[in-house]
Amino acid sequence: MSDGDFILVEGARQNNLKGLNLRLPLNRFIVVTGVSGSGKSSLAFDTLYAEGQRRYVETFSPYARQFLDRMDKPRVDRIVGIPPAVAIDQTNPVRTSRSTVGTMTELCDHIKLLYARAATLNCRGCGKPVRRDNADTIWQTLTLQAAKQEVLVTFPCPIPKSFKAEEARDLLAKQGFQRALVGGEVVRLDENPRAIKPGAALDIIADRVRIEPTSRARAVEALETALKFGKGRVQIRTLNAQRLTLNFSSDLHCPDCDIHYRDPSPNLFSFNSALGACGRCRGFGRTIEIDYDRVVPDPTLTLAGGAIKIWQSESYRECQDDLMEFAPRAGCPTDVPWEKLPEKWKRWVIEGEGRWEDRKWYGLKRFFAWLE
Repeated sequence: MSDGDFILVEGARQNNLKGLNLRLPLNRFIVVTGVSGSGKSSLAFDTLYAEGQRRYVETFSPYARQFLDRMDKPRVDRIVGIPPAVAIDQTNPVRTSRSTVGTMTELCDHIKLLYARAATLNCRGCGKPVRRDNADTIWQTLTLQAAKQEVLVTFPCPIPKSFKAEEARDLLAKQGFQRALVGGEVVRLDENPRAIKPGAALDIIADRVRIEPTSRARAVEALETALKFGKGRVQIRTLNAQRLTLNFSSDLHCPDCDIHYRDPSPNLFSFNSALGACGRCRGFGRTIEIDYDRVVPDPTLTLAGGAIKIWQSESYRECQDDLMEFAPRAGCPTDVPWEKLPEKWKRWVIEGEGRWEDRKWYGLKRFFAWLE
């Protein structure tokens, strides 16, 4: 390994270190051990961390440095190859489960910003990248996928239910649109007003153009028109035998899956925020669930014999009585040990079959939901 792969320490004399010389490999997990007083903390915190942090702070402007903690230069002859350092004290007083290495070192703030600004959004439906398109980017895509082909530039136009077909036709004609794509066929709206169905979307044709360098200006103009009247959505259909269809959107919208996405922000990647936290664990990294091995601690007992332990107390004895009332009606055996009870009836006991208000067996899950 070259010298650049190591942190070189020469003559470390901090605290109880006595002229220590050593080379520490970078990108490795290193454990420092030793008896009390041997200099572990002096080497790790007071020498390596102190020098790495001191050099890192010195790269900031004088204005920024006044807000940061300054560390004294450690007593050492030379340290070479040390990167910026982060230290986590093992006596940290924070006890919340939301406190992690990332929050304690404030790395999470940088990572959230990185994801919000530099990450690529992929559609959760089809997995394709979602980006904002414009007339120029659409043209570039067409020159790659539909070069030298004739295409139809169309956009969706929803027809309000309150409009009559003739009113929609006249309004579209005033805006310069007289053709639409219906059932894969080009129709003239002035000759086929029945093609316009109020309450449904109509694919209006903005232009028919050939994808070649000489027609770029006309194609870009048609694309800009389609994006404007299509509220940011445009569809390209080739007229060759393959009938290729390409969808584009000027917003964070997947035109193939019709899923709209909001602009990314750092809060979307924060487990401390309701926007970014996991819906199941709420950002804690763990879930609270019922341990049915503790609900039924003795599987050799029957339902009639008190297999459901919590229902054997005076407070919840009424639930045991309900079980004994509903089980015979459903056909669930109450004299079979829980461990031998068929899965069908175990699920019945746990899941229930309806609400108590409907005079049906409510089950263990709804019982514990009431307790919450």
